[in-house]
Amino acid sequence: MGIKRGTTLATVAVVVALTATACGGDDTAGNAKPAGAAAAAPAAAGADAYGSDYGAGSADGTAADAKGAGQLAIAQNEQIGALLTDSAGLTLYRFDKDTAKPPKSNCDGDCAKTWPAVAAGDATAAAGMDAALLGEVVRTDGSKQLTVAGWPVYRYAKDTKAGETNGQGVGGTWFALASDGKKAAKAAAAPAGAPAGAPAGAPAGAGQASGALTVATDPKLGEHIVDGNGMTVYRFKKDTAWPMASNCTGDCVAKWPVVAPVDKANAKGIVEKGYSVLDRPDGKKQQAIDCWPVYTFTGDKKAGDINGQGVGGTWYAVSPDGKLITTS
Repeated sequence: MGIKRGTTLATVAVVVALTATACGGDDTAGNAKPAGAAAAAPAAAGADAYGSDYGAGSADGTAADAKGAGQLAIAQNEQIGALLTDSAGLTLYRFDKDTAKPPKSNCDGDCAKTWPAVAAGDATAAAGMDAALLGEVVRTDGSKQLTVAGWPVYRYAKDTKAGETNGQGVGGTWFALASDGKKAAKAAAAPAGAPAGAPAGAPAGAGQASGALTVATDPKLGEHIVDGNGMTVYRFKKDTAWPMASNCTGDCVAKWPVVAPVDKANAKGIVEKGYSVLDRPDGKKQQAIDCWPVYTFTGDKKAGDINGQGVGGTWYAVSPDGKLITTS
């Protein structure tokens, strides 16, 4: 079963409105959003729906000034895996709200300023890439945009030099592009002691890629979220959901590693409401569920461990809808 649809995000205005109502208060049922939370909303909340403040591309947000990709290349990224770049080494991206069959771009206006379309016409397939996957789509302004396996191709305005991947996971909808048109994904190593799938007795998801989330069942906790290696996912009571912020930094984050952004398609059984990505002050991107940042615990040594549960009275496992599980 895939991700449960709790919210449909159709427009930026709706994103902001729903975030204001969904990302508030503590997690336990009945707790109200903190007074003044709406006033504390970032002034750039509308811009953040596209992942950054606007200012790149043409003045009207069209692709009129789009640049071609030239000779494509496949670059290896330690966190993301093999991804596609243009001739300048800039990372190329795809957008979950676009479609590949038929090809269609749904990034116009302000979105196109932050995510400039890559012009069609001069792209050459990377070594080892199927050249037949290259194509084009006509955008709403009449310009032609490069596609890979039908997916429209973009750059990110905040990537300013070769090798940067600042757009990865932005808004939970933007991802680096692989040479086959899929989202770039690093091949996952099997958990220790489990060369062929999940170890015996491990919860569901223990044999999957770490870039995934799923639901496991524990006799004490009941249903709770685990990562793709079956490691329990936690929340920190000192964090906030509105404004969304992590208060675990320095030595804390060394002990409680952040969960990196996970594509919604790899979030099995997780309610979509408030499923978003936090840009941390340390430059890392962190997955949030129900607008709360989530973590794993270095004290958990194997799939199914729940050693982080209740630590310091502030760390707790997370239910599939993002709420705290305070049972110990």
